[in-house]
Amino acid sequence: MDEAAREFLQRLLETPSPSGFETAGQAVWTEYVAGFADDVSTDAYGNAVAVHEGDPAVEAEIAVAGHADEIGFMVRDVTDDGFLRITAVGGSDRTVSKGQHVTVHADEPVAGVIGQTAIHLRDGDEEYEEIDAQFVDIGVEDADAARERVEIGDPVTFSSTTAELAGDRLTARGMDNRVGTWTAAEVLRRAAERDADATVYAVATVQEELGLKGARMVGYDLNPDAVVAVDVTHATDNPDVSGTASGPVALGDGPVVARGSANHPGLVSLVRGAADRAEVDYQLQATGSSTGTDADAFFTSRGGTPSLNLGLPNRYMHTPVEVIDTTDLVAAADLLAAAVVDAPDAAPFEATL
Repeated sequence: MDEAAREFLQRLLETPSPSGFETAGQAVWTEYVAGFADDVSTDAYGNAVAVHEGDPAVEAEIAVAGHADEIGFMVRDVTDDGFLRITAVGGSDRTVSKGQHVTVHADEPVAGVIGQTAIHLRDGDEEYEEIDAQFVDIGVEDADAARERVEIGDPVTFSSTTAELAGDRLTARGMDNRVGTWTAAEVLRRAAERDADATVYAVATVQEELGLKGARMVGYDLNPDAVVAVDVTHATDNPDVSGTASGPVALGDGPVVARGSANHPGLVSLVRGAADRAEVDYQLQATGSSTGTDADAFFTSRGGTPSLNLGLPNRYMHTPVEVIDTTDLVAAADLLAAAVVDAPDAAPFEATL
């Protein structure tokens, strides 16, 4: 990964972007893509679209999308003694939240911790409390002092940031799905550098973690010929995970091309063919019912938009310590850049009967 792309990824990962509060993260993304896009726009809820205008004589428009939001929490209530009751934003995991450093994103960032009773004071193996029963301690003595710093509805995220592991492995909160928006931007950059004949859109959607909401907005408004939704997928190459339910998928073995459900066979063939020609390794994954990604919203837009989910292997999803291999990201960008160059020969993406 070159230095500029690595710095861009770092900025995305270090900018909090909980669902419904994606503005800061989207500003980082739009600033980067403005350097090579022909146009950049946002809608009323913050979905961002950047475009490379292809040859006007070529009727092929393909979008590559990632979702900008991350899971988190919100301040739900303030107790009399100044602790903050919280509620989940998206699929926050109650088993990893207690005992963590967090930031309350008020007018000014407020540091806090999600309280965890010391092991010495607990009665045996107590079950994990639901998120709504957990609380944030910001160090104040009463409700008045807390309300001077925070308000009901302020978003909360884990305070963990990035760390480099061995080789090309990287850990951070919010890999899901900064790596997808990074890939979409990098595909657009490559398409612009190659002056691709197809019109290529890079998209950063909002509120995927709340039910694919941004993709529904963009899918209707943009109306491309095809969409590739880039999102994380479960790596199954660590000791606690079996490949029988999802996988097998391994870090460093390349992006994952999904087959079945929302994934249009013509688009699958385009991407796999482009990968072979570009000599990019990839993995396959079966999605018998749904992908669980923005592809599920895109493919039902406007009567049916050919769609594909491209997965980026990710360990420990929805925790503060998600782990990816950056070689998978570069491979995904290279693969999809090759695919958008080939797209005019493959369009239109129609069912073969």
